[in-house]
Formats: sequence, structure tokens, C-alpha cells
Amino acid sequence: MKKIHIGLVGLALLGLLSCKNDQNKDAADDMVQEEVKEETMVKEVEEEVKKVTLNLESRSGSQATGEATFTETDGKITFVAMISGLEPGTHAIHIHETADCSADDATSSGGHWNPTFEKHGKWGAEDGYHKGDIGNFVANAEGNGRIAMTTDQWCVGCGDEKKDILGKAIIVHKGADDFTSQPSGAAGARVSCGGIIQ
Repeated sequence: MKKIHIGLVGLALLGLLSCKNDQNKDAADDMVQEEVKEETMVKEVEEEVKKVTLNLESRSGSQATGEATFTETDGKITFVAMISGLEPGTHAIHIHETADCSADDATSSGGHWNPTFEKHGKWGAEDGYHKGDIGNFVANAEGNGRIAMTTDQWCVGCGDEKKDILGKAIIVHKGADDFTSQPSGAAGARVSCGGIIQ
């Protein structure tokens, strides 16, 4: 009788241990699944935000330098540029065709980026504008200026030649864009240049 009792207790203990092992396995599986979910969420966030930062170097004998950033989130790009060493007053800033700032006067960057073959104009104008026609900003008495804008008409590395800013250049001009002179707004010399590359 004792042998049967001990046998039953042994079976019960084995059953409990087996259940406990199953519970531990389930808990471990749950932890792994949570870790996979967290990693996936982090990857999705990383994929949603694309950022390109570039230095703007002086050209045409100027002292103008700065930094520009393109940050893409949820299909929109926020562009911010900060420039110093400018003459006080209004200056034009545009996206040009090629990320080549090698020429002393930055003409190696080509003309305005205009993949839709529109005439030059103010950003958003009904009668047309280049995808590179960012606009004007003001440099203060110390020669510092800042410009920012957000648009869904650009992308970072999407491969759409009518939207993709990679491989282009940012150009800061000596003067203001008049938004009417063709093909580039009569903004004068290119005083600062930076290639948009990753």
C-alpha cells in the first residue's frame, strides 16, 4: 500500500513539475515575443524618420558657412538651414541640380533643381515654381540667418526623380530672389554651397 501511495505522490509531483516547466516555457516565450515586438517598433520608428545633415561651405570669396538639415517623417520633410558670415540683408536659398560644390563659385552644382520643368517663381505660386525654389531669408546685423519650411513635395532617398533631394545641392545666394527673373530670380553670386548626400 505504501508503494502505491509513494507512486501516486511521485506521479503528482511529476505532473506539478511538468506544469511548472510549461508555465516557465510559456513565460519565456511571452518575453521573447515582447522583445521581438519592441525591436519591430524601434525599427518602424527608425524607418519613419530619415535625416540628412550637410555643411554649407563658403564660395565666391564669401565667409558664409552653415548647416542644413532635411528630416523626413510621415511623408513630409522639414528643412532647416542656419547660415553665418553673410552680409546683413535678404538672401535667396535654393536646391540646385547636382551635389557638386567643387567650383570656387559653386557653378558646378548646376541650375535650380526643376524636375517638373516649371518656370521659376515663388514656392507654391499657381503659375509655377521649381521644386528647388525655397525662397528668401534675412541675415541680421551680425550676418546670421535662419530659414525653415515643411513640405510633402520632397523625399529623402525614395527614388522618385520628381521628389528625391539626394544628390542635389543647397545654394545660398548673395542677394534676394525676385521670384520673376528667369530662370533663377537674379539672386546674384553663390556664396555658400553644400551637397545633399548620405
